Amino acid sequence: MRDAIREQATTIIARIPEGRVTTYGAIAKMTEGATARSIGALLRLLPEGHTLPWHRVVAAGGRLADHEGARVQREMLSAEGVVFDARGRIPERFFWP
Repeated sequence: MRDAIREQATTIIARIPEGRVTTYGAIAKMTEGATARSIGALLRLLPEGHTLPWHRVVAAGGRLADHEGARVQREMLSAEGVVFDARGRIPERFFWP
């Protein structure tokens, strides 16, 4: 991922308000030249101790992506007031923008 794309994506992710989520695909659409997969890769490669709210980025349809941090992600989102339905999906009212 080029530095300009990385900078655009991290700026967008940093703006996701507490208690709201968006998708990898939505961030890619707001970032010139990115794909949903490249946004996922960017988040996987964040350095230890970063402050980017990675937990606010979810898969399409409001579900958590299948990754090692999914349990922590769910806990962090729940602590911010985000709820999950019976199927484990986040209702549309929590989506940003």
